[in-house]
Amino acid sequence: MATPPPPGIYVPVPTFFVSKKMATYNPIAAPVDIDTQVAHSLYLAKAGIKGLVILGSTGEAIHLTNKERSEVLSGVRQAFEKEGFKDYPIIAGTATQNIEETVEQLKGAKEAGAQYGLCLVPGYFAGASTQEGIIRWFTAVADQSPIPIMIYHYPGVSNNVKVIPSTFVALAKHANIVGCKLSHGDVSYHAQIASSPSIDHSSFATFTGLGQQLLPVVAVGAVGAIDGCAGFFPKTVVRLYELSIKNQPTEEEVRKRRLLQYKVSAMEEIIVKFGTVGIKEAISRLRGLGDRDGTRLPLFGGIPGDDAEWANWKGQVDAMEEEEQSL
Repeated sequence: MATPPPPGIYVPVPTFFVSKKMATYNPIAAPVDIDTQVAHSLYLAKAGIKGLVILGSTGEAIHLTNKERSEVLSGVRQAFEKEGFKDYPIIAGTATQNIEETVEQLKGAKEAGAQYGLCLVPGYFAGASTQEGIIRWFTAVADQSPIPIMIYHYPGVSNNVKVIPSTFVALAKHANIVGCKLSHGDVSYHAQIASSPSIDHSSFATFTGLGQQLLPVVAVGAVGAIDGCAGFFPKTVVRLYELSIKNQPTEEEVRKRRLLQYKVSAMEEIIVKFGTVGIKEAISRLRGLGDRDGTRLPLFGGIPGDDAEWANWKGQVDAMEEEEQSL
């Protein structure tokens, strides 16, 4: 059987597009900016991030052509190889509903250097979908995929499609399905999947997609997080993970991890409120990478309120930056 991605903190990276200052800028669909993509990826790898999810929901996968997908994935892979990060884990997202197209994207991802695929649960017909239909869809994809895949359950971007724990139990038996990312706040579902005695957790890894619940979900078997906040505060989220997995923490470590979880949870609210737009705003302002409003249509204009809105987050940002600089 295929093996899951290693435990730890992963970042769902945004896709960077060329700046408005560049001659090649196009307001309808700005070209991808591979140089900035690489710079951000290397920054994260050097900060202790275990791996990257490229072309997920944060990466605006649905706004990219297959040619652009290949350019982004291969550009980052080549940079990792050049900089000494050989075999650094790259998970390529898919958000298509069609099985054949999903498989084609997974084939392209492998050719570009990704080791895993992260497939969004199809939700266009969420109201009419059955659990058996979802099982058959993922089975068909996994049967044909040249790389192991993970189940991406993010109801917020897939029409609130529901996937119940027993469906994960069934799909976890497939030799080419190696884990899941759960991007919702139902900790009970996390527990029923990550702690299920009916799942071989050595071959199926459960990741939360929400760093604001990292400490509690690790306690029930999650092996890490694929977290947007780690895209601009990587060392802090990694430190929270390191403390969260300690089985016999000292009193000081218990105090520290609870405080870190509070700070991460408070900072994550900007992502809850603004999603990908908030992540790009933070990466631009804090790390100097990409335009603050560097998304593709229909996403437009950065966070509403601009500087005035950003000022509302000063307390959370300052608390996290203090932690980041101390590590």
